[in-house]
Amino acid sequence: MTVLVIGDVVTDILTVHEGPLAIGSDTIAAVRIAGGGSAANTAVWLAAAGCPVAFAGVAGLDEPGDARIAELDEAGVTTSVRRVPGVATGTVVVLTSDAERTMFTDRGANRLLERADVERALALPGLRHLHLSAYVLFDADCAPAGRFALAEARRRGLTTSLDAASAAPLRERGGAGFLAAVPRPSLLFANRDEAAVLGSDDPAQLLAHADGVVVKSGAAGAAWADADGTVRAPGKRLDGIVDPTGAGDAFAAGFLTAWLAGQGPRASLEAGNELGARAVTRLGARP
Repeated sequence: MTVLVIGDVVTDILTVHEGPLAIGSDTIAAVRIAGGGSAANTAVWLAAAGCPVAFAGVAGLDEPGDARIAELDEAGVTTSVRRVPGVATGTVVVLTSDAERTMFTDRGANRLLERADVERALALPGLRHLHLSAYVLFDADCAPAGRFALAEARRRGLTTSLDAASAAPLRERGGAGFLAAVPRPSLLFANRDEAAVLGSDDPAQLLAHADGVVVKSGAAGAAWADADGTVRAPGKRLDGIVDPTGAGDAFAAGFLTAWLAGQGPRASLEAGNELGARAVTRLGARP
């Protein structure tokens, strides 16, 4: 049974610097161009974990769009990507160090996601679960398509999950009030910063927003809560962090692969921690 992931596909311009940024001057960094986008990253990690997966989104009819779709195909992801002439494929400049990341985002064609794109993707055979990146919900142009995706998937009998995506846009849009207007997902993924914006970093306090909630705390591990209680799993011991970009996307993929295979919350958290740890020990957002 296939997981359908809906959201952004972008070109990541990744710069890894050591020490503080020299604002107004030069900062030495390693620079790499690769595929990115939270949803597309999650799809690739799902494929790497052995989970059948499809990705739906929008890209420009341009060379970066060609490259991004080819990468998904090569990773084993089934693609349902509408191509739009005259609009650029999304781009993100990522400034990252071993501890944090800062992103400058041009969503480009991603903001053009429509209900018809969702309906086309939901017609793919064998779907069991829909995973949505909240980046879709942050943009007024495509938010209706994102809300429709969550509601229609559940109407069709699929389980659903929502990744809270980013603390700053959540805060700008009202945090918990913003999420209250979104169709209720089966699962909500949030890191500690995102969870705090939504009201609490205790997953049990966020059950107003989803049937089950996962709060990720990086090296400190992760916690799950649903109506049956709270479960916690410690993080993985790491010798060093290379790049945290994509760690949350990898965690979601690991958790979903285990959860959809019928494993319990503890085992699913551990699977998420395992893939998240793999992500931070490599450069870039994908395996």
